[in-house]
Amino acid sequence: MTETALKTPALPTGGGQPFGGDAQASPADLPADLGDPLAVAQALIRQPSVTPDPGGAQQVLAAMLERLGFAVTSLPFGEGEGRTPNLFARLGTAGPHICYAGHTDVVPPGNEADWRVPPYAGEVVDGLLYGRGACDMKGGIAAFVAAVARLVAKGAPRGSISFLITGDEEGPATYGTCKVLEWMEQNGQIPTYCLVGEPTNPATLGEMLKIGRRGSLNAHIVVEGTQGHAAYPHRADNPVHRLLDVLAALRATPLDHGTTYFEPSSLQVTSLDVGNMATNVIPARAQARLNIRFNDLHTGAALKGWLETTCRSLAPRSKVDVRISGESFLTQPGPETEQLVNAITQVTGLVPALDTGGGTSDARFIARYCPVSEFGLVGASIHKVDEHTAVADLLKLAEIYETFLKGVGM
Repeated sequence: MTETALKTPALPTGGGQPFGGDAQASPADLPADLGDPLAVAQALIRQPSVTPDPGGAQQVLAAMLERLGFAVTSLPFGEGEGRTPNLFARLGTAGPHICYAGHTDVVPPGNEADWRVPPYAGEVVDGLLYGRGACDMKGGIAAFVAAVARLVAKGAPRGSISFLITGDEEGPATYGTCKVLEWMEQNGQIPTYCLVGEPTNPATLGEMLKIGRRGSLNAHIVVEGTQGHAAYPHRADNPVHRLLDVLAALRATPLDHGTTYFEPSSLQVTSLDVGNMATNVIPARAQARLNIRFNDLHTGAALKGWLETTCRSLAPRSKVDVRISGESFLTQPGPETEQLVNAITQVTGLVPALDTGGGTSDARFIARYCPVSEFGLVGASIHKVDEHTAVADLLKLAEIYETFLKGVGM
């Protein structure tokens, strides 16, 4: 394996090291032609890597990248034997620096007997590649590897290309992309632009490109009251009534009406619990849970303050626990995004919508450091039994990525 010149990070929970030794992939696990995205995808799918078990997927990927001339660094973060596997790989030192971000971990397959083909066989049936990770997102990684391989076959890229790959996107994401980004900043590896290969298209390749994501906030509200007999309400303090007043106030007025690239923010009550089995007892406590998906008109901190103020005013004996899993972010369309749109249109004939909907992704961490967009395969089958991607889409995605890289000066 090639020795990397990157500096080892001085972080207490992990360190950089070159792949090698026992981590080296068997030549039998590697495709002969790295420019073939189908062969690369099959090689990755055939390495089970159900989060948090890394399997051998990153070793296979590292071996492929080193064959292409990348300096590859292993970046396990966390504690003990359960550390999260990550890798950073870079080819070239000049600018512009384009980074591809993704993950090798996948969700469990469910009942394997329900699959049309075994979930880790990577088989093609009727033009569809089946397997866990086929579209989320080993197929996307494979398409980018193939795109780079085709460029390298024609000569060294004029700028720099890198891969930021984590094994902890489907899990808690504590020691994955966010920690690698810290390491990249410390080592002067922050890119000009980052492309995340998550499956962004609902039904047809080329219909949607994500340039941002909504933020997500979860809140747990607990209202204390005074238990009593339902026939003597003046001797009790009903927390259910107070909680209903709080929820009504929170839902009374829309948070906003949307912005240029974002739909209106949404507050959804996801649970309302009392735990009272008696019909004649006013309970002592009531609680609710809610989720807010918010656009770029809000911050998690501001929404937290609004929730706390509302609860205090209508239910003085209340507590609010708020967890912010991600802030909203937006990458204003610029030269790189325009090149990506042009590449998608050139290959598919479609002009993709610039979208910010859906759930969260690791792009929420990357947006703190550089402009980022997301484009990948069709995501209709992700996390399902018989996850699959059309082989034709896989080939087109590799062509889109190659066209994009050429367009930004590689």
